[in-house]
Amino acid sequence: MEYFIESGDKPAIIEYPITQFFLLMVLLILIAIELVLHTIENVMFQTLSEEAKERYLTSKSKQYEWTWAKNLIAKLSGNKPIEEEGEIILDHNYDGIKELDNNLPPWWVYMFYATIVFGVVYLVRFHMYNDYDQALEYEQEVVAAQIAIEEYKKTAKDLVDASTVELLTDASDLNAGKSVYEANCTPCHLIDGGGSIGPNLTDKNWILGGGIKNVFSTVSNGGRDGKGMIAWKQTLKPAQIAQVSSYILSLQGTTPANPKAPEGDIWTEDSE
Repeated sequence: MEYFIESGDKPAIIEYPITQFFLLMVLLILIAIELVLHTIENVMFQTLSEEAKERYLTSKSKQYEWTWAKNLIAKLSGNKPIEEEGEIILDHNYDGIKELDNNLPPWWVYMFYATIVFGVVYLVRFHMYNDYDQALEYEQEVVAAQIAIEEYKKTAKDLVDASTVELLTDASDLNAGKSVYEANCTPCHLIDGGGSIGPNLTDKNWILGGGIKNVFSTVSNGGRDGKGMIAWKQTLKPAQIAQVSSYILSLQGTTPANPKAPEGDIWTEDSE
């Protein structure tokens, strides 16, 4: 089920509850098959003669032995059967304790030979032909990790901060930013961004700097000490701050109904 169904980080039976119903149906079918087979066995048993019934019960009572497994263990361990231990008893005897001259277990011997082969291959590959070393392997893993991090950041928007944020232009992000703005920012900046308690957001003047990085930092950490707006990072997620900051920048150049006088300095991309 987990192999054939793509369910992300969650198990398939959790992500798709219908799979639970499917597995339950399979279980019920297996139980039904077992009941049918048991019933047929009872019916057939009643048709047997008394002698045949006895033979059947005797054969059924015998426990199945995993002879192949026992033989495999015997070969891997290399131990002598108890009845043959007399052949390998050593001569010395200490206080009635005797020692058996058992051979090393074949599995241990084979592993020892394998380590010798591995050592020879390693010696030739890394010391004679100078294949990659630990430093190169580390650098390759770092590069792979950085690529994985960048790929992860593309889908993990809440990892964004003032140094990595980028201007969002998708309609879905701007609409989400508009919703955040209207719910939190309009008391100070008005619905059209013209400004009231807070500054006008539609002109080119900025008190703490314009551009997506500065606006993100201002929204996240708050305005000037003592008279600026609060730090919204305690309320909004980084992705929401990026969205509302992008929406605020989209108000640039619009004409509010009652714009507040410009505050701060004119900001351009070269003002960084």
